Amino acid sequence: MLANTRTEHANVLPGVIGGSGGWPLWVLGVTLVSYVVGLMIRTGVDFSPLVDGWLGLLTVWVPVAVCCLGAWRTKFRRFDVLLASAAVTSFAVGDTYFVLATAGGVALPYPSLADIGFLGFYPLMLGALAVLAMRQIRGLGWLVILDSTVGSLGAAAVLAVLLDPMIKSALDVPGSPATAFAIAYPLFDLLLVSVFVGIGASQGKKIAQGWAFLVLGLVAFAATDVIYASLELNGIYVVGTPLDAGWALGLALIASWVDGEARSDKKKNPSAWSIHVQTVPTIATAASLGVLILGTTQLRISPLAVVPAALTLTLAALPLVFRQRIRIADAHRQARTDDLTGLPNRRAISADVPVRLSADLRRKSALMLLDLDKFKEVNDSLGHDVGDRLLIQVAARLSGQLRPTDLLARVGGDEFVIHLDSSGPDQAEAVALNLRAVLAQPFTLEGITVQASASIGIAIYPEQGEDLTVLMRKADMAMYKAKTTRSGHHIYRNDDDSHGEARLRTLEELRRALREDQLILHYQPKIDLHTGDVCGVEALVRWNHPTRGQLQPDNFIPLVEEGGLMHTMTQIVLEKALDQTAIWHAQGQLLTMAVNISASSLIDTALPERISSMVAARGLSPSVLVLEITEDFLMTDRDRARAILTRLRATGVRIAVDDFGTGYSSLAYLRDLPIDELKLDKSFVMPMAGNPRATALVVSTIDLAHSLGLRMVAEGVENSAAYTDLAVFGCDAAQGFFMSRPVPAAQLDEWFASRQEGPAKAAFKSS
Repeated sequence: MLANTRTEHANVLPGVIGGSGGWPLWVLGVTLVSYVVGLMIRTGVDFSPLVDGWLGLLTVWVPVAVCCLGAWRTKFRRFDVLLASAAVTSFAVGDTYFVLATAGGVALPYPSLADIGFLGFYPLMLGALAVLAMRQIRGLGWLVILDSTVGSLGAAAVLAVLLDPMIKSALDVPGSPATAFAIAYPLFDLLLVSVFVGIGASQGKKIAQGWAFLVLGLVAFAATDVIYASLELNGIYVVGTPLDAGWALGLALIASWVDGEARSDKKKNPSAWSIHVQTVPTIATAASLGVLILGTTQLRISPLAVVPAALTLTLAALPLVFRQRIRIADAHRQARTDDLTGLPNRRAISADVPVRLSADLRRKSALMLLDLDKFKEVNDSLGHDVGDRLLIQVAARLSGQLRPTDLLARVGGDEFVIHLDSSGPDQAEAVALNLRAVLAQPFTLEGITVQASASIGIAIYPEQGEDLTVLMRKADMAMYKAKTTRSGHHIYRNDDDSHGEARLRTLEELRRALREDQLILHYQPKIDLHTGDVCGVEALVRWNHPTRGQLQPDNFIPLVEEGGLMHTMTQIVLEKALDQTAIWHAQGQLLTMAVNISASSLIDTALPERISSMVAARGLSPSVLVLEITEDFLMTDRDRARAILTRLRATGVRIAVDDFGTGYSSLAYLRDLPIDELKLDKSFVMPMAGNPRATALVVSTIDLAHSLGLRMVAEGVENSAAYTDLAVFGCDAAQGFFMSRPVPAAQLDEWFASRQEGPAKAAFKSS
């Protein structure tokens, strides 16, 4: 599951733009600072081509570019990002018309075509906030939604009081376009402030840094609009004053928010501050009460302020009147909701799916069980908090690919259940392919890129079951079949029943095998091609099953991984291999011992110390142990691989890359990681006979290893021609059936003896 690469953390931008990261925000920050400095040092009231022209236009079009880049990062799928980008663009178009007209000496009327662009900003931004609000409301309890509404209305009441003088002034000239536009600006500001206060109240303590950018940007916009409208109505607004920096600041902050949202699927933003969940509704209630009290005095308060203030107090009182019902409804919702992802949970599935199935007994549907592959490695290597963040992002991606009529739930751990309404086998298979493709796109968590994959089991209603229990059982068996065959998804078939039962039975037998010492080791010798001497052996595990006989690793290693038994098995194999090494050393056979180590064992932080202790306890030199590691692990996370291998090398053991050349990987890791030898896979060795290109590839690989100071060991040597050719090519060592198959230690002792009695070391006997 893990395919991790470290990503660079961007530095914090100067000034108010702050650390969302990346060069676009650096450009944004530099442009804003340059414009503010230009406004402060310019002299006179005439149009300045540099400050009012070029810098002024840059401060509106650079945010547009940042927003467009953010929309592109989201593949134009985030409506809130698209609407916010359109809002910023609308303002930029209006500002460009205004600046160009002013530069040409044209005195624009109020309102003008520029005001159309300016005013277009507001409905588009309100649309973005509406999308945010809808997303925020999902999964929230009634009390939280009520608090958000109270916050919105309270903010509207207070802002209406502040805007009342301006609205009255605009109404002094009734019926004119200037009046309509002058009123529209403060009213749109009132709506913006009300909506983002409500969304902020719904977030409670989790006020993220990106959200802070949006809030500050809209506050800057609202404040600048209020001052601008007042000056314009009185005919004293002048281009080029510090007031113009308010819009530039607002646009820059909104663009920063868009940039952060575009990156939110890759990196979780830290909290900027923490507030108590009741802070916003409490302040809103108190402020609304103050507005109503002012209305009882001789001060005349506008109905625009009185109405939201009264509604605020009414809604704030609702929990007192209906507290018990609200609590029961909220508790019922929470009981059916997964705390981590906000999706329905197992209880909701048990209640809802039977109802959905019985709605139309003749209509086909599909139940899908989705399980993330090797999710345990994420928790073990990166921590459970990172695993939780991955699950949240997985849930979001899955939700975005399903229809409103489909049901998605998290039923525990890394398992998700999906009920597809009105879907047969073909539709279900198409959905499974789409979901796997979406999950295959990288996730970035804590600066680490995680490549996820999933296995999906599918059961069709009603052919394969008419109730939830049967469908779940069959989807689970199909999911296991998909996992073991690595097909990605599988639709249940009747013969899958036996596989599911066999898997559970074999897994329990495997646990017993580890307890009762049923694992044995076979050993395959490695021959030094320069001298013909035996230089080492490789330990290969077998399961001596009490009824099925001796089982090869392919028959049980996947179950060891699935059952979380790899740490235990690795410990057993290392102990047996080192015990046998100590015996051979005592007999004068000074051999190295190679042991395969899985990726799930290597993430065990205590492994180096444990290996060092086992080697020392047997009086062996650490250099006799060679740990064979696959290329895949070395490429998944170069930094982690370097740290682990460095610690292992510090104990004195040696590191070999197993199956070298079979992965699609960069050779840069050979330079960067502490490696002692490469094991050339048999898929390169076996085709050499009569194939010049295969031979050239082997020769060049051997030369590459030697140029880097590494030993080269060839696997799969099955005839004398390959053995002789490898020796001529300069390969250091070889193993394969031509010399000996993997055999028990006693049989290998006989092989040692037969070689010593033979006429020449180069004469080998196949066992």
